[in-house]
Amino acid sequence: MRSPIFFFTDFRWDGPYVGQMHGAALAANPDAHLVDLMHDAPSRDPKLSAYLLAALLRDLPEGATVVGVVDPGVGSAREALMVDVDGKRLVGPDNGLFEIAMRQAMHVERTALQWRPERLSASFHGRDLFAPAAARWAAGHRPACTPLPAFPENRPGATWPDDLAQVIYIDGYGNAMTGIRAAVLPDPVRLTLSDGSAPPRARTFSDVPERFGFWYENSIGLAEIAVNGGSAAQKYGLRAGSVVDV
Repeated sequence: MRSPIFFFTDFRWDGPYVGQMHGAALAANPDAHLVDLMHDAPSRDPKLSAYLLAALLRDLPEGATVVGVVDPGVGSAREALMVDVDGKRLVGPDNGLFEIAMRQAMHVERTALQWRPERLSASFHGRDLFAPAAARWAAGHRPACTPLPAFPENRPGATWPDDLAQVIYIDGYGNAMTGIRAAVLPDPVRLTLSDGSAPPRARTFSDVPERFGFWYENSIGLAEIAVNGGSAAQKYGLRAGSVVDV
């Protein structure tokens, strides 16, 4: 059975970058099964993206390999990582992108990717390094790597909270996902927004009147602010990074 490779990036769909990563993965592993998880992760923001990736990882199959590229420091001295979290594999930059997924896992194996291709662009490690390394790993041929401590004190993201009281993603409907796992919030509780609004909790959209704001546990377990029949981003002036008080 082929191990799927999922792509999580902030590249967006315009331009050649997603296709180039697919091509690099298939060149390394022609039998690879490629899945686009998302390409509109919070732009240039590994911190916000880390909370979103951790939540999405929950529903991926065991043995899945994820290429994570939200990498504003590409070409710098930061490490390239290969991480196993409870049997799911993560390949990408050592900039905190995998921090929350590692914390939420029972088993973590963190390694530095030592393998390098013959050609390595200083500005596109997603194509030249991470995608082919992930493709090889998915095919059962783990690239050369060296063990690292799972949670060294000086690692990127070490000081980030387990749950982030900020908006981490606005979807196409204007719903605002936060970095807070709904399970850690008491019930009832209101989320207070920067404009002073405090939408209450509801189970789902149909439980509140039309154009009414509320928050709920979304399908990946995060607290999400929404408006029945409208846009929470517009109603409350929310964007990625907006602070939420609990």
